[in-house]
Amino acid sequence: MQLTNRQTLPVSQVIAWEALNDVEMLKASIPGCESLTPLGDDGYEVVVLAAIGPVKARFKGRLQLSDLQPPSSYRIAFEGQGGPAGHGKGTAEVRLEANGTHETVLNYTATARVGGKIAQVGQRLVDAAAQRMAGEFFTNFDAQLRQRHAPAASSPGTGIAQAPTVGLWARLKQWLRKLVAPQGRSA
Repeated sequence: MQLTNRQTLPVSQVIAWEALNDVEMLKASIPGCESLTPLGDDGYEVVVLAAIGPVKARFKGRLQLSDLQPPSSYRIAFEGQGGPAGHGKGTAEVRLEANGTHETVLNYTATARVGGKIAQVGQRLVDAAAQRMAGEFFTNFDAQLRQRHAPAASSPGTGIAQAPTVGLWARLKQWLRKLVAPQGRSA
């Protein structure tokens, strides 16, 4: 099985890179993820509850990052065992490209092989489940990014948030009214 896709993320390339390496964000984004534990050597232990067609199982496995080129790309090797349900193994290449200052395009290509009962449900069901899980991951990941890195209203080209200046603008208008108000009357 091979998956290739691209997603537009609503954050800078650096923030996207940091998010892709944030254990809590990943855990909240991976469908069915019960645990994601760093191993300290760019590896992770993962437990995921997944359903592929009629086969539902808890997969325990390992993710290993390699060829890290921050903040642009890395490779992931993964393997997991789901007991009698079967097993899976594969790799993915992830590449980030800046698309302006507040948007990043994430490109990925993943290949995987499955065995056991999972392989018996048929390639179309396996492919559909993989596409669904990838879609759910990016929906969840995008929501996490928007929640943690909500774009602030900013002045064009300055990157300065306008929210703090609203109070200043109101005070400036009051001062101007007092300045131009006729003598003897207050505004």
